[in-house]
Amino acid sequence: MPEEQPAVSYQPQPSDTARPAPPLELPHYGISFGGAIARGFKKYATFAGRASRSEYWWWTLFTFLTYVVLGLLAYAVGITTSRDGGRTPGLLAIPLIIVFAAFFLGIIVPTLALTVRRLHDAGYSGLFALLLLIPYLGSLIIMIFALLPSSPAGAIYDPRQELPASQAPSP
Repeated sequence: MPEEQPAVSYQPQPSDTARPAPPLELPHYGISFGGAIARGFKKYATFAGRASRSEYWWWTLFTFLTYVVLGLLAYAVGITTSRDGGRTPGLLAIPLIIVFAAFFLGIIVPTLALTVRRLHDAGYSGLFALLLLIPYLGSLIIMIFALLPSSPAGAIYDPRQELPASQAPSP
């Protein structure tokens, strides 16, 4: 007669995705698409600190897809409702063009802030974001910087932790 195996209860192990998100002051490595968008808006104008590659590239994908969808929609509606064969957009395209412009203006600051934080994470000064003022070449250089992995040197851009009064150095 075969021996009975002791009953083993299966305990699910927490996966890497179940880890709690780090505080907003620190970069979130391996963030999801939705998490990166939410984090981008939560840190709307925060230029201090660092941002992971995934935060940066998920935000970039979000803005690109939104531009494409709004742009194609405005173009299609503008062409089909145009009275002069497509030289000027039709009246129904005007609200879509306004939404497109509002989205563009609304994400300038968070995109610039995220770019600065991404440069910090790669170990570079955020002033390199001024390269964006150089047409074409500046964007290419920033893209290359954004592709670089995180650097331990970027930790200097993390917010300073205040020491409690009991641990503060005495004069």
